[in-house]
Amino acid sequence: MSGEIIGLHHWFDTPPGRYLLAWEQERYDELVADIFGYHALQLGMPGLQALRANRMPHRWLALGGDESQLLPKAAPADGEGGAQAPSLLAEAVALPFAEASLDLVTLPHTLELSVDPHAALREVYRVLVPEGRAVISGLNPWSLWGLRQGRARLYQRLGGGGQPYLPDVEEYLSPMRLRDWLRLLGFELESISFGCYRPAATSERWLQRHAWMESLGARWWPILGAAYVIVAAKRVQGMRLLEPSWRKAPKTAAAQVQVARRH
Repeated sequence: MSGEIIGLHHWFDTPPGRYLLAWEQERYDELVADIFGYHALQLGMPGLQALRANRMPHRWLALGGDESQLLPKAAPADGEGGAQAPSLLAEAVALPFAEASLDLVTLPHTLELSVDPHAALREVYRVLVPEGRAVISGLNPWSLWGLRQGRARLYQRLGGGGQPYLPDVEEYLSPMRLRDWLRLLGFELESISFGCYRPAATSERWLQRHAWMESLGARWWPILGAAYVIVAAKRVQGMRLLEPSWRKAPKTAAAQVQVARRH
C-alpha cells in the first residue's frame, strides 16, 4: 500500500498529473465555497488544498502514516500555497471524530488508496452531521486514460511490456459504482462533474495541442472525462430540520367590525 501511495503522489508531478490536479483544484474551490458550517476535514492528498476556498472556522487535514513522509519538513499553512500543514494522522477507515461532528469532508483520491473504500465511506457517513456534505474526486476508469491503463494491464498479463499510464493502484472506482455505494449508505447525490478530456499523452506539448478537446468532450461525451468530482449529502430518514419559532407564529386574523346602517 505504501508503494501505491507514493506512486500516485509522484504521478501528480508529471505533465498529465499537473493537468488533472489543476482541474480538480478549480472544482474544489468552486464546490466547497458555499458549504457552510463549523468543522471541515480533508482526508489525504496534501498536494491539493481542497478546503482553501471554504470559510469554516475549523479545518483539518488528516493524513495516513504513509502519506506523512510526502510532506516537506516545514510545510506552509493552509492558504499560503503548496502543501498544507497536517493537523493529525488518521486512516480513513477509523477517524478520530465523534459521530455527527463534521459539516464537510473532502476525499481527493482517498478511496482509491484506502484498504477498504466502502468502510471509509461508512466512516465518513458516521462523522458527518445530518445534511453534511462529502466531496469525492477520483480517476474515471471509463475514459481514454482508463482505456490506456486497462490495455497496459492486459499486455502485462499476457507477458508483454505494457507500461501503465496511471499509477497501478488496486482499483479505480467508476462514478456509477460510487454512486450506488453512496445511495446504499444513505447519501443523496447532489452533483457530479467530469473533466480532463484530452488524450492520454505524457508530454506537456501534446496535452496543450489537444486543449480543444475540453469543450468538445464536455458537450458530446461528458461522462467519459478522465476525472470526476462528486458532491453527496448525508440524509437521515425521518429527520426534520427545526425552524426558528418566529416563522411559525400564528397569523392574527383581522377582527370584524360591526357597521351601523341607516334604514
